[in-house]
Amino acid sequence: MAIESEVLVVGGGLAGITSAIAAAREGADVRLVCHKRTSLRQASGLIDGLGYVPSRTDTAASETITQRRKDFRTVRSSRSEYTGPLVTPFTEIEALPPTHPYSILGEDALREGLALFDEMTGEMYLGSHTEKNALVPTFGGTVKPTARYPRAVAAGLASDSRPMTIIGVRSFTEFDARQVADSLELAGVPFDVTGAEVEFAEAFGADAKITRVAKALDHDEPIDGTPARQALVEAVEPHLGDAERVGFPALLGDDHTTEVRADLGDRLGVDVFEIPMGPPSLLGLRLEDRLYDALDAEGVRFETGNPVVGYETSEDDPNRIESVWVDHKGREVPYSAEQFVLATGGFVGKGLDSDRQRVQEPVFDCHVPQPADRYDWFVDDAFGDHPYARFGVRPNESMQPLDAAGEPEFANLYAAGSVVGGADIAREKSASGVSLATGVVAGRMAADPVDEPSPRAE
Repeated sequence: MAIESEVLVVGGGLAGITSAIAAAREGADVRLVCHKRTSLRQASGLIDGLGYVPSRTDTAASETITQRRKDFRTVRSSRSEYTGPLVTPFTEIEALPPTHPYSILGEDALREGLALFDEMTGEMYLGSHTEKNALVPTFGGTVKPTARYPRAVAAGLASDSRPMTIIGVRSFTEFDARQVADSLELAGVPFDVTGAEVEFAEAFGADAKITRVAKALDHDEPIDGTPARQALVEAVEPHLGDAERVGFPALLGDDHTTEVRADLGDRLGVDVFEIPMGPPSLLGLRLEDRLYDALDAEGVRFETGNPVVGYETSEDDPNRIESVWVDHKGREVPYSAEQFVLATGGFVGKGLDSDRQRVQEPVFDCHVPQPADRYDWFVDDAFGDHPYARFGVRPNESMQPLDAAGEPEFANLYAAGSVVGGADIAREKSASGVSLATGVVAGRMAADPVDEPSPRAE
């Protein structure tokens, strides 16, 4: 396939990687540059498409702000109810606001993004066999609707009626197996569930990293003279009861997790699964490794550790980016390309920044729609419908960020992921799906842009 375009992707998360691979598959010569590899190591490793939507009867209420006087300032309070968990991530897209990325791009973009994810991850993930969301227990005792899930968690799905035991390791205080079991029972799961804490790997010390334990299970290292896997089996056996499946925090191996789970399952006589954890997340780290392997396979050049700190436009057309400036230990180096994709993340990934006056996109200074009054960025209800959760650049159907007048900021710039506004990804459980849908469209458009005159050229 002939090369259509030189594309530079700024950002190395799920959206950036998806954009890069989508562009490469269209024949583009792609380079990816990011400050840090990804935020996936902080994430659950689950790929959510859409789990919740605003209740139809509450849509109008969610867009209004109730005001009352308190402490000599205006207090704004709004609570928006959400419907879910959804049976599929597709059926209620029409319930989303028109500024939502799914509303702008349509259902097909989400389907195409998930299909590309399936190709990138191969047999590592499940869920492509059905359009239905899976219900996956998490380390907080909640049940999360997700479109794709690691094979390592499959035996723990909440739709399975077999009795379950959850095992915690006492030295990992961030995971409380009894609390997880109690929360699942309160959530009304259709199976008996119990929790137990066991002593395991105390020889590593209370501050041992979860990766240290995973490596010990990978290589079946001796722990106080007993091979690690056998030591874990002996600790768990007294707590099995009638359980037909046993869940552990996600620490069952790093490079050889399939082997570790199978070995433990054979010795215990039950199905073994992992429960997604908070940071550092082994499920997220495994996914990160697989996605970077996919970049290699597609011939995408990538580098990490060097932030993009600015850009330069063409002398002939100020609406066209000519290069970005990459900080190499204080020395700013220009990286040129024909097309650019912005995939730097939201507030958490530093793709959006703010001070007391405004919210801004720091690389290209793209327009971020926002209320002029800072007190309108949020509501006083901690669990309310906060406007800032939807802040981000506003794109058109080609994923070009738009300026305040509704015109593309730059003729050759596209955006993907949580730097794009319009979605409350945390409440909707849509973060990964938004990254995939916007990423696949942004990458394809960058690889084969519509040849139109600059909207400001006249």
